[in-house]
Amino acid sequence: MRKIYILMIVFSLSIYQSAAQNMDSLMRNISLDEDSAAVTASFKSTRLILSQTTTMIKRYDLDFKVIHRFGDIGGTDGGSRTLYGFDNSSDIYIGFEYGISDRFNISFGRSKYEQLLDLQLKYALLQQKDKSGSPVSVSALIKTGFTPYKVNTAVFDNYGNRFSHFIQAIISRKFSTNLSLQVTPGFLFRNVVLGNGDERTLFSTGFAGRYKFTKRFGIVADYYLINSDYRKDNPNINYYNPLGLGVEIETGGHVFTMNFANSKAIAENNFLPNSTSSWGKGQYRFGFTISRMFTLYQPKP
Repeated sequence: MRKIYILMIVFSLSIYQSAAQNMDSLMRNISLDEDSAAVTASFKSTRLILSQTTTMIKRYDLDFKVIHRFGDIGGTDGGSRTLYGFDNSSDIYIGFEYGISDRFNISFGRSKYEQLLDLQLKYALLQQKDKSGSPVSVSALIKTGFTPYKVNTAVFDNYGNRFSHFIQAIISRKFSTNLSLQVTPGFLFRNVVLGNGDERTLFSTGFAGRYKFTKRFGIVADYYLINSDYRKDNPNINYYNPLGLGVEIETGGHVFTMNFANSKAIAENNFLPNSTSSWGKGQYRFGFTISRMFTLYQPKP
């Protein structure tokens, strides 16, 4: 079974990369307009707090990210005895994102939460133009998550149960020099669920925005609305929609985000189905994201 999954992943990646390269060439041809330039810097980074953005890593560039979430600030698990969450860490994510082309990125990362390994592909379908052309930027995102260690012996008896898959469309628009907004509809498919009666497929709609006060400082916000009949029919199970608020600082080659979120997990495969913390109960936590860009190859002019 393991060999079959590995072969399927390798085969899918080869097809997707070939299709992406062909689409990249096609989109460059059909979007060429001398009177219209692509809008840039809608977002400073490929990730805000919870959401990923339409910002792409340029060809041959490598983005190294470290994302950290501490423990609860308040509630039963927070307070002064845990230094308001600084004694604990709910999740730590380390990831690498590489630009195969200006429109096609691949990334790999690992989370502390359930030791999740994830492989992600993102392709820029449309780019917002300042005059004629597309009024929005659109990217497609595909992510596969794998849990290498047993979270629950019963549900992970089958090797294939360790996989989860996430597909998302990212639609953004830069309305002015200072304001950028985006909406991110998507769905998550899990081969197995940990709770009785929970859905294996979850639909979600994310809303995110960034307002820039100065050239290097702005505020960011994220909110995900989870569409789940199971959660609506069982309000006592204490699932909450993820919400994040923060500030973003650019320091040359670094983008630094400090934020507060009620989601313990960082990867979509984990925080969309497993957010059980409430802002109203003080179950939100401080976190930060550090992004550092490296240019691995500089083509000759």
